[in-house]
Parts: sequence; structure tokens; C-alpha cells
Amino acid sequence: MAQAMLLPSGSQMQRLAAPILVIMVLAMMVLPLPPLLLDLLFTFNIALAMIVLLISLYTTKPLEFSVFPTVLLLTTLLRLSLNVASTRVVLLEGHTGTDAAGKVIEAFGHFLVGGNYAVGLVVFIILVLINFMVITKGAGRIAEVSARFTLDAMPGKQMAIDADLNAGLIGEDDARRRRAEIAQEADFYGSMDGASKFVRGDAVAGIIIMLINVIGGLIVGMVQHDMSFAAAGSNYTLLTIGDGLVAQIPALVISTAAGIVVSRVSSDQDLSEQLTGQLFGRPQTLFLTAGILALMGIIPGMPHLSFFLIGGILAGIGYWLLQRRQAEAVAAVVEEAPAKPEEPVDVGWHDVAVVDRLGLEVGYRLVPLVDKHQDGELLRRIRGIRKKIAQDLGFLVPAVHIRDNLQLKPNAYRVTLKGVSVAEGEAIAGKFLAINPGRVLGGLQGQAATDPAYGLPAIWIEATLRDQAQTYGYTVVDAGTVVATHLTKVINEHAPELLGREETQQLLDHIAKQHPKLVEDLTPKQLPVATVQKVLQNLLEEQVHIRDMRTILETLAEHATRTQDADELTATVRTALGRAIIHETFGGAQELLVMALEPNLEHILTQALASRGDTGVGLEPGLAERLVRETVLAVEKQESAGQPAVLLSPPAIRPILARFLRRSAPGLKVLSHAEVPDGKSIRIVTLIGSGS
Repeated sequence: MAQAMLLPSGSQMQRLAAPILVIMVLAMMVLPLPPLLLDLLFTFNIALAMIVLLISLYTTKPLEFSVFPTVLLLTTLLRLSLNVASTRVVLLEGHTGTDAAGKVIEAFGHFLVGGNYAVGLVVFIILVLINFMVITKGAGRIAEVSARFTLDAMPGKQMAIDADLNAGLIGEDDARRRRAEIAQEADFYGSMDGASKFVRGDAVAGIIIMLINVIGGLIVGMVQHDMSFAAAGSNYTLLTIGDGLVAQIPALVISTAAGIVVSRVSSDQDLSEQLTGQLFGRPQTLFLTAGILALMGIIPGMPHLSFFLIGGILAGIGYWLLQRRQAEAVAAVVEEAPAKPEEPVDVGWHDVAVVDRLGLEVGYRLVPLVDKHQDGELLRRIRGIRKKIAQDLGFLVPAVHIRDNLQLKPNAYRVTLKGVSVAEGEAIAGKFLAINPGRVLGGLQGQAATDPAYGLPAIWIEATLRDQAQTYGYTVVDAGTVVATHLTKVINEHAPELLGREETQQLLDHIAKQHPKLVEDLTPKQLPVATVQKVLQNLLEEQVHIRDMRTILETLAEHATRTQDADELTATVRTALGRAIIHETFGGAQELLVMALEPNLEHILTQALASRGDTGVGLEPGLAERLVRETVLAVEKQESAGQPAVLLSPPAIRPILARFLRRSAPGLKVLSHAEVPDGKSIRIVTLIGSGS
């Protein structure tokens, strides 16, 4: 047991890998290394560069290799440490021969450049210039621009995530993950912009180290070891060139990997699949290229074999692609047997059309969004909407029946409730709707429109302008999200009508699985299902969720012996749900900023409404007009101050007042004094009827 505790586990060893690697790299700058160890380390450096390059080729998104900026720093530090260690060995033992610094350096000095130090010098300088002037500089510029645009687009992307979350298209976990990805993307490109400077600095350091090694080697060889100028120049220059090449070739490989990573566009395919699919995926292009090569091969003096060979290969690939596409097209055609004529069937109950509780009709251009055979994204989003609304309101809304309607415009859609149209709009498949939230930095090219759900000014734009629109501050959503958001709004507004008798019974059956005795005692012994349904509809009508069904049913069971009136029972249930209602409206605030009626007006309304019915139509026209006008002004004042519009009234007139003001002030919530829980303080900020 003691031994097991002393031995590090796999995860502990993994945590120690980075510190040990950094310490070893730094130690190489100080401690002398034998030639054999230098060979192993140079080989490891080459292998590490190849690993990084292959990973960059097979990643589909830059964030899959998010550690790359740190890898760039570590590999640069490793190369510099090897340069320092090899320089020490070259200057100390270079007079003994070209194998003084190990076999790897000797091989690069002899085999790759043929033992000619002049050729080796030119090759080394060319490699450094390619790395410094072309690859690293270009990769750094791409990373810089990507970081800038990613940061500029962050607000728009965050707003798009919030819009999807509010529409029920994604959950909290998905929203949190997408926000983290956006932050990681900005950090990644910013880090890559800085990390590219390491590689450029490494190229400059390689040139300086080469000059120091050549000059220092000549001085050491001629002064300390009495070598001739030619012998010292040959030995030390070949060693220096071999040392430089064995470091710069891995540096060039890693710089190439950096350029590939930052220049990639996020896709589900790796680089090989993208290249073969996009570069060699069009037979017409291959045929045209083969024809051009054949014409060039006919020209006298041209290498006919090369041009004809490559042209024939390209033509063969194009022919193979064309044959494969034709075979796939033939295989996709499904031959249907001619249908047998059906015998006439007598008229029956099946001919009676059933009206859908909730329906969505779309024009023919929007059919791909709702066609399951075409992987219609709107179908998945509607399932997400129903799940989100069930979690928010507390009951499962009926399924949305979707059908195409040729009478609609091609891009139009219609939401129906019990067969009647309640909302209409237009969406353009394949384009994005850039919604102006009120403050944007510039205009966009596109088709002017209006957000169907909330009436905000918007523009339909092409997909290529999406990032630009987000940078300007627009909220950018696709056509499926436009329809889904509008549908969500309609369902929330008509939730009471969607809670029918069948849905109420299903809800009670669901609650009975957890609280069987409670449901058994309440219905149908004390209250019929119709009364329970009416109470729940009243709550939804005033935007009170019914998630806490246990409290609702316990309250109904307690007061059912006293009254069977649904409105009175609703008032008692609201009182029992007071804490939830206040929290839904004010959050965790201890002080509630509310509006109230002027005492004289409150007294008049109490007498008038209590004696003349529950609709408010019996009010004196002048009094009713004054009440509506001052309430609307007070609501606008509260909303402009960023506070919820809440009117506090006596319990006796709260239901009547709420119904009377519902249409004139849709954003107003009317609460009674009895619904305010203990521990909350009330501050009246506006008096309606005071004339101020």
C-alpha cells in the first residue's frame, strides 16, 4: 500500500510531463551533451515536427489543436537549446573531424549538400528565407486578421446564442459550450498571432548562430589547434551547416503546420478530404486541364512525354469521376410499380377532416426545412421548442402538424391554432436574417425585411456577409431559427388555449405517478377536471407557470369544499404561488418597485367593479379612459427605467383589473397584496390617478 502511494499514477505522470520537458530543455543550454545524446535529441526534434504537421493535416477545426501556440513555443525553445548544445560541441571538438557533433549533423552536412559547404550555405540561407519571409510571415498575418475579426464578431455570436437559447433551440449546457468555444477561438488566434513571432525569431537566431559558429570555428581551429585556414573552414563550416539544416528543416515543417492550422476553414472534413473533394472533384476542370496540357505538349521543343503523361492521368481521373457520378445517379432513381386503380370507397367518418390544435403551413421553398428526408433542421428545432416550453410552463403542448400549402407565397409560412391563422411571416431558405437590435455600426447589402416575431427592422443577407453582420452588431439567424422563434412566441401567447381537457388529464396522470393520493382525493371527488383545467388556464393567461403542480393541487384540495368557482380558486392558488410569482417577476430583489392606484381611484374602482361585473365595461367612460391612459404611461415609464411593470392592487379587484388592462398594456402584471411573501419590502414608484 505504501509503495502504491509513492508511485505516481498515470494522470500524475501526465501532469509532470510538461514541467519535466521544459526543465530538460533549459538544462541542455547549460550542461554539455555527448554526441550520441545529440543524435537522439535531433531525431526526436524531427519526429516531433512530423507529428505536429500530421496533426495539423488531420484536424477539421483549428480548436481541435488548441495547444498549438504552446507547442510552437516549446519546439522553438527545444531547437534553440539544441543549437546551443551543438555549438558547444562543435567549437570544442570540431578539430577532430566532421563527426565531432554526432552522426545526424554529419549526415545533414555531407549527404544533403554533398559535402560542399558553399552549396550547403546557399541551401541553408534559402531555407531560412522561405521560413522567415514566406511561411511564417503569412501565417502570422492570417492569425492577426483572424484574431481581429473573431474579437469583433464575438458580440454578434453571443447574441445569436442567447436568441437560440431563448427560443428553446438549445439548452443551457449547449449554450455554455458554444460560449466557451467562442472565447477559446478568440484566445487561440490571439495566441497564434503572438506564437508566430517565436518562429520568426528562431529563423533570425539560426542565421546569427551560423555566423558565430563559422567565425568562432575558424578562430578556434587556427589559433588553438594550429589548423590551416582551408582545413578549419572545411571542418567547422560543414559542421555548422549540418547543425543549421538539422534545426531549420524541422522549423520549416512546424511553420508549415502553423500556416495550415490558421488558414483552415472549419469543416467536417480534414485537409486531405477537402483537397481531393474540391481540387479534383470536378470532371470538367480535369478534362479542360488535360486538353491544355496536350496542346502544350504538341509545341515543338516541349517535353512531350511529361505533358502527355500528366494530361492522360488527369483525363483518366476525370473520366472515372464522371462514370461514378452517373452510376450514383442511376442507383438513386427508385422505380415505382404502377399503382393499381383503387376501388371507390363509400363516404365514411374518415372523410371528416380533423382540425389541428397547432399547425404550421409553409410555402414550397421552405419545404426542405421541414422535410425529414432532406434532414430538415426545423423539425429538430420544433422538438426543442416543445421541450423548452414544457420546462418553462409546466405542461406538454400538442404536437405541431406541419404541411405545405401551395396557396402561400413560396417563402411564406403560417401558424394556425385550431385551424385558424394566428401568425404569418416570410423566411428565405439559404439566407440569413440580420436583425437590427437598435445599435449597429453600419449597413448591409440585402433584402429589407421585418423580424416576423418581434417586428424589428432586419435584412435578408447572403451567407458570405454573416461574419460582417455580426461584427456590425446585428443579431444573425438562419431561416429555420426565424420560423422557430416566431412559433415559440405564438405558443407562449396562446398557451391557455393549448391546454385542453386531454392535456389536463395527461398532466394529472403524470402527477399521479408521483403523488397518487393527492390526485385521487382531488379529482373527480372534489373538483371535476374541467374546473382544474379552467384554473390552470387562468394562471397561464396571466403568464404564471404551472410547474409547481403539487402546490396547485394541494391548494385546490384545501379550498374545494368552500367554493367551486374557478376564478376564486385561481385567486387562492395565486396566493399560494406568491413566492414563485414574485421571484419570476423581480428575481431575488428584496425591495419591490411597483405601481399602485391613487387611494381615491382605488376606492372608486373597488365600488364600481365589485358591483358591475368582472369585465370593467360598467365603468364610467371618462374614468375608464383615464385609467387606461395613465396606466399605459406608467408602464412605459417603468419599462424605460429597466424595471418590471407591476401594478399592486387589492385582492378583490385584482382579477377584474388584470382583464380590463390586458389589451391596453400587454406588458403589465397585476398582483395583489396577498401574493407578496413575507420578508419583501414594497416601494411605490408611481401612483396611477394622481395626475402626475
